[in-house]
Amino acid sequence: MENLYKIPEHVAIIMDGNGRWARRRGLPRVFGHREGAKRVEEVIDFARDVGIKWLTVFAFSTENWGRPKEEVEAIMSLLVEYINKKVPELIKRDIRLRFMGRIDELPEMIKKSVEEGEEATKECGSMNFVVALNYSGKAEIIDAVNKAIKSGKQNITEEDFKQFLYIPEMPEPDLLIRTSGEERISNFMLWQTAYTEFYFTETLWPDFNREEFLKALYEYQSRERRFGKVLT
Repeated sequence: MENLYKIPEHVAIIMDGNGRWARRRGLPRVFGHREGAKRVEEVIDFARDVGIKWLTVFAFSTENWGRPKEEVEAIMSLLVEYINKKVPELIKRDIRLRFMGRIDELPEMIKKSVEEGEEATKECGSMNFVVALNYSGKAEIIDAVNKAIKSGKQNITEEDFKQFLYIPEMPEPDLLIRTSGEERISNFMLWQTAYTEFYFTETLWPDFNREEFLKALYEYQSRERRFGKVLT
């Protein structure tokens, strides 16, 4: 990792391309999701090793419920399997597992695993690994507005509003990576990505490894972030 500096505090990833990866190999889509889950493990380890403090992945959107039933069931099963098997490793690596989205709407078995995973790792502090699950950027904003209304607040500031988001203390992403060649954010973290640097790669998610992550970080460190200001 020679010449790697200016490490982003928060990296968000839209993990796209599992289905296409499987289809190109003549395999059912579930094989792509399973291979993609392996990449998550590799990316978590790499992120912690280079000093990233927050890593957020878009695992399942509110729109994904419209996918074939067997695919949805496979994704949920993989999620439960991941939590049950990997939480001890996360604790050993001092990584806190967190979830954001409309978690209360998930099936009871999923909610139970989510709650147990969060509880077991709540004292970990080297890195926050956030899974966006049953998530929608528009839904997060609507939910935040409703919370603000219920609180009785009026004429709120941006800082006030941030306190009603799913994870208020989460810093805005410095870098958002999307795999598979698609160049859109697909309703992901709409509020938080106003000044985020975007990095798009043709690499399908199951092929996204440490080397690909490193390319994204090198690209990030070459950019000059302006946050809407003119730099002199």
